[in-house]
Order: sequence, then structure tokens, then C-alpha cells
Amino acid sequence: MRKRALLSVSDKSGILEFAQELEKMDYEILSTGGTKRFLEENGVSITAVDEITKFPEILGGRVKTLHPLVHGGLLAKHDDAQHQSEMAENGISPIDIVCVNLYPFRETISKPDVTVEDAIENIDIGGPTMLRSAAKNHAYVTVIVDSEDYAIVTSELRDQNATTPETRRRLAAKVFRHTAAYDSYISNYLTDLTGEEYPDQLTLTYELQQPLRYGENPHQKAAFYRSPLGSDFSIASAEQLHGKELSYNNIQDANAALQIIKEFKMPAAVAVKHMNPCGVGTGETISAAFAKAYEADSTSIFGGIVALNREVDAETAKQLAGIFLEIIIAPAFSEEALEILTQKKNIRLLTILFDGTKQDKWNTVTVEGGLLVQQPDTFGYEDAEIQVATERQPTDAELEALKLGWSVVKHVKSNAIVVSNSDMTVGIGAGQMNRVGSAKIALEQAGEKAVGAIMASDAFFPMSDTVEAAAKAGIKAIIQPGGSKKDQESIDMANAHGIAMVFTGVRHFKH
Repeated sequence: MRKRALLSVSDKSGILEFAQELEKMDYEILSTGGTKRFLEENGVSITAVDEITKFPEILGGRVKTLHPLVHGGLLAKHDDAQHQSEMAENGISPIDIVCVNLYPFRETISKPDVTVEDAIENIDIGGPTMLRSAAKNHAYVTVIVDSEDYAIVTSELRDQNATTPETRRRLAAKVFRHTAAYDSYISNYLTDLTGEEYPDQLTLTYELQQPLRYGENPHQKAAFYRSPLGSDFSIASAEQLHGKELSYNNIQDANAALQIIKEFKMPAAVAVKHMNPCGVGTGETISAAFAKAYEADSTSIFGGIVALNREVDAETAKQLAGIFLEIIIAPAFSEEALEILTQKKNIRLLTILFDGTKQDKWNTVTVEGGLLVQQPDTFGYEDAEIQVATERQPTDAELEALKLGWSVVKHVKSNAIVVSNSDMTVGIGAGQMNRVGSAKIALEQAGEKAVGAIMASDAFFPMSDTVEAAAKAGIKAIIQPGGSKKDQESIDMANAHGIAMVFTGVRHFKH
């Protein structure tokens, strides 16, 4: 019996060449709609599916392959006598190859002006059904959902007149991954329309961006996956212009740098080590901003990641080139800057779409056996209802410094303390088990620069000891959430030392 292949694709890449190869091997090619027209126009002999089913395409193409003469041919076991008997009785012939890709639902809902009606019409029904039928029966049927697999299939057919069981199983697994992802786009889109925040089942899908050499440590395997519908402003969407492949830790640190840099509208530079900022600076120019970030901690920046929110020019590039850095992230690099920085063989240069409109709706963190989901912490200084809790009001300059410190401290691992002035951080204390410990680290790093500076805390002060340490170092203003039962102790200590204390009403824990 002549073998048959059913081809029905929305993405026509490579389909003509694949069909021509099958035709050379004497396959009867079945097709529908646009694929049929395309192949016929290019000289391929086609049998229309409705010629097989004796039933026309109806409902504007919504129903064309949902028929026993199609699915019987896909699902029949070739070595099962009962199946073969029923096929003969019902005039069903086997289908040996299925090549289908689906209506572009994901691409449709990615359009900013998409309507619900357009989205619904791009939910494929017949395609996934054929794919699942063929993939279930992969012991006998070769199923293709990715044009990248045309070559391996034609190669095996030429060499041995059949695909190997291993290839069929690999292709079947790919199909079920593909249809699962496709269904997740649909379910999440419709769930968003209903406004249901926490559905009883949460299905997320990611695509492989790249395998990684290793994970946090060399003995751990790792890979980087991206969300196809995720944020534009992300490492997953970055373009790498130069340097070595990103590592697991590079990606983590680079993401941390991006989350901080997006807090700033004026020219700003952020240096990150181990997912914590080690220096943040602002200025009239990006060069001035980076100079401040470097001055903030010229030791820890060594081997770090730097993010800048303006194009890197030649002057800034010269500053950056004088330091060992792992990654530099910016919206763009001038030609002169690239010429300077690409002299360093291994440094990674990344560009990011800083004005991207797509933002992630949820943050997710895996735990053993589960997944935590929460909204991103987008609460900023402008969102806070600022209350001055002390007798002394902060000056205008202190308010500017408080704003910078508050913008940075939300990105420092808790317990977190940031000491800053109006254009740079001067001390950062991160991840200590008590707040006064973080304060001591930040104040020690700041040294004499703490005199006249401000202190920002990610959470309230349940004790007055942190305020006392700040006063001894010369801090003039403090910003913190407030809300502790012992707030008055901290307020009294601040008043005793002439420190202005501002409450925001919102904490910024970062574990």
C-alpha cells in the first residue's frame, strides 16, 4: 500500500522542500486549506482531505480534519489484527507521517491591539487533535511539529525507508511539550480575562534559551529558559554584543542589576555582586553616574556586573575598561565605546530594551515540591504616603538622599540597610540576621562619608539600637516603613540626636 503523509501548517518554512522529498519517495500527500494551495501552486500533487472524508470543510474552516477516516488512519496499530480488520471494514487507510503546526495563538495575543474575537479564532482545534493522535501512536506514525526536524526525517526515510523508533519517540515527546505549551497560553489568556488571580491549577511554559556550562557551582547542571510572553526588560530579551557565554550566576546578578536600574529616570549606574548592589550612582551624565557608583565601593565592584540606563559613550567606556567587570548592560553602546570595550576579550556586553512595555505580572520562586507566586514589588518612593515622625523635618537635600536610599534598599537582601547621599550610596549592609548588624556593616563601609548622610531600612526598627548606631556615625535622616509597636523608642532616640525620621508605611523585605 502506498504510504501517506498529511501536511497542514500555518508556518510554511521548509514545507515545500519537505513535500518534494516525500513526493520523490512516492508518498501520497494529503493536505488542507492554505497548505494545499501553496503546495499545488508549487507543483506538488496533493490529495485534499475532503476527498478522503467525502465531507467538505465547514464552519469557515473550523471543521476539516475531525473525522474517523483521518483519526482512524492516525490511531490504528499497524500490527493489531482487530484494528486492521476494523480499518478495512470502514475503508480507512493508515497515515504514516503527520506534519502540523498550529494557528499562531501566542503571536496573536502578543499584538497590542488584539481583540478577544481574534484570539478565540486563533485557537487551533483540529491541529492539536491530529498531533496528539499521531504522537500517541508514535510506534507507527512519524509526527512533526517543528520545521527543524524535516531534515532528520527525510534523511532516515532515504537511508532506511522508515524513521527509527527513537526518532519517532523523540518527535512525539516534542509534540506533547508543544501542545501543552499551546494550551497553557490559551488557559492563561482566558484566566486573565476572567480576572481569577489564583486558579486551581497554574500552568507555566518556558522555552530553552540556552544550556549553561554549569549552575551556581561547577558540579551542578543548569540551563536558562525564557518565558515567550515575558517582560521585554529582561536578560532573556537581551542582545549580547560581545564576550563569553553567560553563566548561571551571571544571569542572576544581571537580573538583580536590571531590577535596580529601572528605579531611576535620571542617568544612573548600578554595580552588583552576588545579587546585591555594591554601588549606585546618579549624575548629570552617564559618565558622572558611573564615577559615583565606582566611588561607592571601588573594591567590591571588581568582577561585578554594571547596568547603566543611558547609552555608553566613549568617556564612560574608558572608565569601565579600567576595571575587571563580568557584564555591562545598557540600552546601547556608541561605536567608539564598542571599539574600546571589545578590546577586552571576555567581557559580556548586553543591550536591553529599556522602554519595553511588557512586564511580568508575577514573580515565581521554586521551593522543594512547590512554587511561590507573588506580584512584583513595584511600590516606589512616589507611591508612599510620607510621614515625618520626628520633631525635625528633613531638608530638601536630605529628602533627595532619602529617595535614593529607599529606591536601593528594596533590592538589598534582608535585613537591609543603605547609607547614601543624594547622588550615590556610600554604605550597604545586606543579609544579616539582625538589623543593627546590617547597619554596622553599612556604616563601617561608609566611614566618614556617613557624616551628614541618610540611612534607609527595608523594614521597621523594633529597637532603638540601630538609630543609636546611626547617630554615632553622623547620620542626619532615616527612612523606614514604621509600624513597630516600639516605634516610639526609635523616634525618641532620633529626637535626642536631632535626626529626622520618615515613615513610608511599606516594607521591602527581600529574602
